[in-house]
Amino acid sequence: MMTEEIREYVFKIVILGDSGVGKTSLINQFIEETFKEDYKPTLGANIIRKDLMIEKINAKIRLIMWDLAGQEKYNVIRSMYFQGCVGALFVYDVTRHSTFDNINLKWLKDFNKYVKKEGSYVLIGNKIDLKDQCVVSTDECKKLANEIKASDFVETSAKTGENVEKSFFNLVNQILRNYGEDV
Repeated sequence: MMTEEIREYVFKIVILGDSGVGKTSLINQFIEETFKEDYKPTLGANIIRKDLMIEKINAKIRLIMWDLAGQEKYNVIRSMYFQGCVGALFVYDVTRHSTFDNINLKWLKDFNKYVKKEGSYVLIGNKIDLKDQCVVSTDECKKLANEIKASDFVETSAKTGENVEKSFFNLVNQILRNYGEDV
């Protein structure tokens, strides 16, 4: 009896959003299941790798995640980081409406400008553990996700870990579908 060969993929994704929305915290929660209270802004870009196994299609995925700095001073060099990218997580902070507005005004424009047309992306509303401070409604987010043709919309908490893994796997599964896989 022959066993089916394991297929291997390498996917470069970017995590985009304004400074302080929790991009690094989402990655730390996804990789290490940890959360750090002290905020340190990303300088330029951090590159993080995680290997995943998708049993359903017998595929090993090497995810190369580029955590891009959200500060304005990095706008000039940010375009270089998009080369070879197949997907993105667009992250906003549910307690700061301006970070939500910038998904469409800034981050999606950058992504569409520098990434191949078939790139996939997921819209993420982070910091849902701060329910009392939430200023961006779920309905508003679902509407934007639909308008920008995001493959999914997920509300997460990098602090508690709620829906963090789901958001990354939803993006990976959409990218795999773009490659013709039945996931």
